[in-house]
Amino acid sequence: MYSKNVWKKYDSYDEIMKFNEDYKNFLNIGKTERLCVKESERLAKEKGFVDIKTLKHLKEGDKVYAINKNKNIALFIIGSEPIENGLRVLGAHIDSPRLDIKQNPLYEKNDFALLDTHYYGGIKKYQWVTTPLAIYGVFCKKDGSVIDVAIGDDENDPIVGISDLLIHLSSEQLQKTANKVIEGEDLDVTLGSIPLKDKEKDAVKANILKLLEEKYHVDEEDFLSAELEVVPAMKAKDYGLDRSLLAGYGHDDRVCAYTSLRAILDSKSNKYTSCVVLVDKEEVGSIGATGAESKWFENTIAELINLTTTYSDLKVRHALENTKMLSSDVSAGFDPLFPSVNDSKNAAYLGNGLCFNKYTGSRGKSGANDAMPEYFAEIRNLLDNNNVCYQTSELGRVDLGGGGTIAYILGNYNMNVIDAGVAVLNMHAPMEIVSKADVYEAYLAYKAFLTL
Repeated sequence: MYSKNVWKKYDSYDEIMKFNEDYKNFLNIGKTERLCVKESERLAKEKGFVDIKTLKHLKEGDKVYAINKNKNIALFIIGSEPIENGLRVLGAHIDSPRLDIKQNPLYEKNDFALLDTHYYGGIKKYQWVTTPLAIYGVFCKKDGSVIDVAIGDDENDPIVGISDLLIHLSSEQLQKTANKVIEGEDLDVTLGSIPLKDKEKDAVKANILKLLEEKYHVDEEDFLSAELEVVPAMKAKDYGLDRSLLAGYGHDDRVCAYTSLRAILDSKSNKYTSCVVLVDKEEVGSIGATGAESKWFENTIAELINLTTTYSDLKVRHALENTKMLSSDVSAGFDPLFPSVNDSKNAAYLGNGLCFNKYTGSRGKSGANDAMPEYFAEIRNLLDNNNVCYQTSELGRVDLGGGGTIAYILGNYNMNVIDAGVAVLNMHAPMEIVSKADVYEAYLAYKAFLTL
């Protein structure tokens, strides 16, 4: 159903609310890509999925998953058709804008111990100051051990944060443009202020190192091979007096990742092999070994063919070309406080269901996938037959902005791909907002798509 308010479709909202409680839990657990993969694997195992590395052959109905470097996961349900005839793929990313800790980060200044950061992805830097922050990640030691770090979200944990200048002394600061009010090099995290006794130089820093050694058995040099991410220290919460909305960190794009994941976990074997692939690095261009540009997904398809039939490279190419995919990524929700940035006829409205972006890109569709209309017509028919609400949008007014997803990357295999996701308010801010109705409708749409 095109452009219908989802809430009006239901007599009872119980299923919507219940589904979103599960999503809240996923959002609270999965504050980083590693944690998302770990939780996705746990949920997959509960539903009978097994690691593809443990199998020597595959048959119809088998449920398998593959993990890449603890930052990507792909789940498959083998269908009745040969793999080379194509798959039905839902692809989302599980990285979100944040602050990364530098490799030589810890220093002391004026009796404060601070951590130097480098922001990751597109952020408004001023939104990250005076905000309660948490630290998640890993220390990887020279002996091969990996130590998990989680500070700030447990009710007994301290939080960290970044200070800002008080209004009484801000006359010069407030003359700066928004992108200069807080500079990237000034996004340093305060860790503490108590000095270590009997230590004359950098005594506060020394005390922080002592605390880290006691809890995590690491020293300052171990920061060199650490991956620590600074994220908002908040749990997802109902938003609005009617609890119709959901506030949290990382809706972009974990809202589409979770709904895609749940779609395959709640599915059975279909004609074509079903797949959900969750990737990293979308916020910085989808590059590297764990981004969508990596050969890992292609290699995994090759592995599926090798485990189901006589292998050939041509079958791999056929499989990719014959695949149909939804690039499950969020859209910019229409904000009534900032209506001028949208063409209101082509905007995504919270509560109107799954949003399709035929193209993204910027200006003259630069960097766009621009899906085939024949393909979208097929999907429209599928969703209408399954009574699923959906809408279409562009990413803001022409020439005003733009953005991209992983759609064009998979489109390079000549497969049919279109962007389809949930509308988000405050996108890329520490607190993003989605409609619970859209979250549930996305799940229904994704589940239906796997039967296409």
